[in-house]
Amino acid sequence: MSLASSVRMAVLALLWGSGFLWIKLALDHGLGPAQITIARCALGTAVLLLLARWAGQRLPRDRAVWGRLVVAALFCNALPFALFSLGEQTVDSGIAGVLNATTPLWSLLIGVLLGTDRGLGRTRLAGLLLGFAGTLLIFAPWQRSDLLSWGAAALLAAAASYAVAFAYMARHLTDRRAPLALSAAQLLTATGWTAFALPVAGPVDADLTALLAVTALGVLGTGVTFYLNYRLIADEGATSAATVGYLLPVVSVALGALVLGEDVGARVVAGMAVVLLGVAMTRRAPARPQPVPVSAVRSSPRAAQAP
Repeated sequence: MSLASSVRMAVLALLWGSGFLWIKLALDHGLGPAQITIARCALGTAVLLLLARWAGQRLPRDRAVWGRLVVAALFCNALPFALFSLGEQTVDSGIAGVLNATTPLWSLLIGVLLGTDRGLGRTRLAGLLLGFAGTLLIFAPWQRSDLLSWGAAALLAAAASYAVAFAYMARHLTDRRAPLALSAAQLLTATGWTAFALPVAGPVDADLTALLAVTALGVLGTGVTFYLNYRLIADEGATSAATVGYLLPVVSVALGALVLGEDVGARVVAGMAVVLLGVAMTRRAPARPQPVPVSAVRSSPRAAQAP
């Protein structure tokens, strides 16, 4: 991997992994989950539209494509973005980053249940079970930990939503001709979805920290990250780009501890290691090549995605 790609990967991991921190800061300083989700989608859309225009790419004109984007935008953007904001009301940002890393496990589970992934094998099955065991280790329900809450369920649901989205996009959104424009269109559609939350969003009563945090989340953590990931895939391939996913939980946990003073105990670290080991094991078995959904704003995704 070239030096430029290595730097790009490091910056991408930092920006994606910091998304959980930005959400937490925005929540702690006055913004609600609906407000965060709406602002994030709108700001990310603006960035991607500018990038698409700069690259000379135009939004799709096919009605069928827009129809598929409605589904993709719901499960890949609007729904998980909202669930992450809801979940972090009761769960630390670092833990949110770790739970985000379970997306590949949900993808494999969905594939097995639907019969689209038949190459499970002992190693991948062990990885699937190990990954979810790591999640249990983090929350330790047998200890009645405060971490076990509806917020944790929302975060796991967000990861599962990403998995549903990727399965759908791999089948229906694989056009590589204008990836920036297609992603801009998808996030524009997601912004439309979030408009349904306007009646419950309420007035904005937030301080400067919250406004700066949600701006960083939308511009850097949603818009710029897609471009960096797009370049990384173009230069190094999807497999190398997916490595970023293993760095996101580490970044989110480190930032949560350093910036927010979140408690990171030995059990959480061990659980994170078990989850990542499980994810790695599910990727070991050879699989038939699958088209890469270029319209996923957050993702190199079959590794963990952006929050």
